[in-house]
Amino acid sequence: MGETPPRCPDCSVEMEQMTLKAGGYNLRVVSEESTEGILGSLGVKEKFAAHVFVCPECGLSRVYADIDE
Repeated sequence: MGETPPRCPDCSVEMEQMTLKAGGYNLRVVSEESTEGILGSLGVKEKFAAHVFVCPECGLSRVYADIDE
């Protein structure tokens, strides 16, 4: 994720980074593509960290996958 937080497309204010949890675990984005190597041959899918940003004005939430890992 970039160094500058995104701006809300509706309110034009800087969005705040927050943590979204599901069942006590941090959220991850899972691709339909398999990982490379031996794990990919076993059907293990590629996973990316998810970064959540919320607009403090309107509550709009966006999830960005960290695909540059």
